[in-house]
Amino acid sequence: MKKCELQNVRIVMKRIALYGWLLLFACISIQAEDLVHYSGRTLSNVDYHHGQLTPAIGVHNRQIMRACRERPLETDGFGWTYNHAPMMAYWNKTFFVEYLSDPVGEHVPPAQTLLIRSADQGQTWSKPAVIFPSYKVPDGTTKEGSTIAAKNLMAVMHQRVGFYVSKSGKLLVLAFYGISLGPGDDPNDGNGIGRVVREIKADGSYGPIYFLHYNHAFNETNTDYPFFKRSKDKPFVAACNEILTNPLYMLQMVEESDRNDPLIPLKKQYKAFSYYHLPDGRVIGLWKNALTSVSRDGGKTWYEPVTRAQGFVNSNAKIWGQRTSDGRYATVYNPSEFRWPLAVSVSQDGLNYTNLLLVNGEISPMRYGGAYKSYGPQYVRGIQENNGTPPDGKLWVTYSMNKEDIWVASVPVPIVSETALQANDLFDQLPDGKELEQWNTYSPLWAPVGIERNKNYVKCLVLRDKDPFDYAKAERVIPESHNFKVVFSIEAAQSNHGRLDIEFQNAQGNPAIRLSLMPDGYFRAKAGARLACSFVYQPAVTYQVEVLVHQDRRAYDVNIDGKKVYTGLFFAPVASFSRIVFRTGEPRLFPTPETPADRFSDLEQTGAVDPEAIYYIQSLKTEPL
Repeated sequence: MKKCELQNVRIVMKRIALYGWLLLFACISIQAEDLVHYSGRTLSNVDYHHGQLTPAIGVHNRQIMRACRERPLETDGFGWTYNHAPMMAYWNKTFFVEYLSDPVGEHVPPAQTLLIRSADQGQTWSKPAVIFPSYKVPDGTTKEGSTIAAKNLMAVMHQRVGFYVSKSGKLLVLAFYGISLGPGDDPNDGNGIGRVVREIKADGSYGPIYFLHYNHAFNETNTDYPFFKRSKDKPFVAACNEILTNPLYMLQMVEESDRNDPLIPLKKQYKAFSYYHLPDGRVIGLWKNALTSVSRDGGKTWYEPVTRAQGFVNSNAKIWGQRTSDGRYATVYNPSEFRWPLAVSVSQDGLNYTNLLLVNGEISPMRYGGAYKSYGPQYVRGIQENNGTPPDGKLWVTYSMNKEDIWVASVPVPIVSETALQANDLFDQLPDGKELEQWNTYSPLWAPVGIERNKNYVKCLVLRDKDPFDYAKAERVIPESHNFKVVFSIEAAQSNHGRLDIEFQNAQGNPAIRLSLMPDGYFRAKAGARLACSFVYQPAVTYQVEVLVHQDRRAYDVNIDGKKVYTGLFFAPVASFSRIVFRTGEPRLFPTPETPADRFSDLEQTGAVDPEAIYYIQSLKTEPL
């Protein structure tokens, strides 16, 4: 080789090396600056259901479907107790929630998908209606490598995407029919039947069911519903084609689709994809285990390797991300290796998440056992881009509790955790619909929290409870306080059953003072391991309760109707107080991180209903001493 040629080769090699280093630096730059990450210092503590997280102010958690096998007509009409994977949309001034349902456990047929709706901005919700019924697998169906052939077998359902609003304004609802030939068989192995679709019309009725996309062994000749292209509704057909040509939608179908499906842009089994756009057009992708990546071409290609979002803590549970109405961004997920608590993190730019706040820190008892049922509020989903914008500007999400009950939560925007204003809530003087803006509520169907008028037609915060397994809860965040006064007026409709706890907690949810209206008719205070104070309360009588808190000497005084009835010490030490909580039941500690993951037995008397207890709170006021 000539000297000049050798020199040219050396120049080329140096340039290649230089380009390699530049590419490496670019990758490092993307990893450090252009991928989703959490820079906050707050972490959850799984020894507590609430993770010791400070709540986002004004979050309202509302149960919209309570499973009850013994009372099917009061629930979903079937009494099925495995209910999971809810999806959400807002269209035509109505909220829609879709979820899948099995009689007992996950991937154990039969299965169906149901729909719940709310036409009053999420205040009341309809009874569930079947949107995709149970489907029979053709006899003789088998899978490669399996010796089992289907015989009188029903399909199971699975879906990672539930709704689509088309360019022409149509609302489509989606689901997937999979096949589970027996215990342990995976219905998401690419060997299912296919994805179905139908329209929800403006008058509330449903269009016919079609197959949107088949798996490899199925087509029009061996399925019960026609292919969508058979529809004579051209806008409907166009809407279906929009889904199939949208890489961001197809990415949500990767688990169920054929493993080499040409419509799937990233053919790797990353689960439960969610996404949002940044102002510069980049798409941020999020998957289970807090996996993340970025796409610069609308989802057709993705930066690899897909990696865990630095600083995020999340296990095999869904994570939801979206842009909020104030131009910021939020992720909602379980920040632990368990499926509790449910938390929200906020970012200014959609990449750097800086805080971690509580959305739901409750775990109601799992009343019914079943395959792969997990404790906690989980599998959260919000309203996907272009699937509607609620007029209240809130962040709305839906989730399942214990894979058993279906819930929604509304999170006010901007998302904040602190207030500088003392509580001064005289509910009868607050504007209608605005009374609970500063309150956090946990409202089961059989233990609801809301605003009602009492017998004197005075607006009150009302906690009802007839649920032997759950409770109602309302809490008010206040400025961080040390020595302060709390005054509230309260009335119990009964004194022979029910329980109401009033707790004074720090920002992490640790109580130091607990006062209780007990079912024996006594007003009690927690004094270490015992109960003290013996004030007898009467039903249908309004009491003015004043509590003087002295953190500097770890003591407090209780006055009722101007008379001192008790002086006590904190039953647990706290450095300050930030929350006042009203709860119709004693605190829950089960499950713990040591609780076995699986349970197949039911609790006793799962169909029981308690006599209803009702508590009216007319006002709450706080002020420093």
